[in-house]
Amino acid sequence: MPPMQSELRTADFDFDIPSALVAARPAAVRDQSRLLVARRDSHSIEHCQFQSLPEFLHPGDVLVLNDSRVIPARLRGLNLQTGGSFEILLLEEFETNLWWAMLRPGRRARLGTRIVLLDPARNPAGIAATVEEINAAGHRLLRFSNVGNILSELNVLGEVPLPPYITREAPEPEDRERYQTVYARSPGSVAAPTAGLHFTAGLLEKIRAGGVKVCFVTLHVGAGTFAPVKAEFVAQHRMHRERFEITPETARAIVEARAAGGRVIAAGTTTVRVLESVAAAHSGHIVPERGSTDIFIYPPYEFKVVDSLLTNFHLTRSTLLMLVCAFAAPCGTGGRELVFRAYCEAVERRYRFFSYGDAMLLV
Repeated sequence: MPPMQSELRTADFDFDIPSALVAARPAAVRDQSRLLVARRDSHSIEHCQFQSLPEFLHPGDVLVLNDSRVIPARLRGLNLQTGGSFEILLLEEFETNLWWAMLRPGRRARLGTRIVLLDPARNPAGIAATVEEINAAGHRLLRFSNVGNILSELNVLGEVPLPPYITREAPEPEDRERYQTVYARSPGSVAAPTAGLHFTAGLLEKIRAGGVKVCFVTLHVGAGTFAPVKAEFVAQHRMHRERFEITPETARAIVEARAAGGRVIAAGTTTVRVLESVAAAHSGHIVPERGSTDIFIYPPYEFKVVDSLLTNFHLTRSTLLMLVCAFAAPCGTGGRELVFRAYCEAVERRYRFFSYGDAMLLV
């Protein structure tokens, strides 16, 4: 008898990924990544190039992309009193010049601590930050001063917040462009919606020319996307909240496509979380909405909107991998078998894993 949701163990989502396959740098050309296609009905697997994606889309389908833009969210600073160094990772804007952030070393960032930000040459930039609050997770609420809006200064002062498994000493110049989708518009993420990194403007035009509607949602990806699931049982894990928006245009495109028998193809787990959050709150319907979500999708889960999922290869024991396993067998717990078999083939064929890696399409 398959396990119930409450019985699923985090260890059930262990998978050994060779470190040599973790992509530290992007492919030379975006749409030259490889694509593994797994069919949920037949459990068959095939391999091709990402530029072949239009072949798996049908006229009348709608492709939904997350247009959130990664901000250079990593800052450097000095304690104004002691001269000690801080690394600051901005997490979420509470209001103008008031941000929740992770600080290292956190133990030195007490309430009232004042920090002066540094420019790329490690000189004082004239902008200060004060710790105003500390939450249960240890994050600090920072108020920035001597600046109109700290968000407008990040391109000068900030660094691209690459994932922790990319162990280069510092971001490279190309990371500013490559760790960003070509359609990114709304600034706010501290991690890229990586399934979208493979697309070029030309490939999107080819998809549109094939009769597929391309539309966008926004979900600002937080640092919690990298947080490991530490609980023994999956159901005990608590997700971080992330801000999202579905515009009237996107909601209308999805509703019309579904009414006409078209499929909804979600590019990335972040897009899935937006669509399924809204559908869960509105009896399966997609409506324009702006809010935040902490939806946690893991087996078994009944998907209400998404018919096909484009995604990258994810960290072991991650909430992202759990979502993919749920999608591989909607309403059941057998999706892990298909996903792990696909991962085994990806390892054998030397696919690239994680944010800068290759892609997988579940249809």
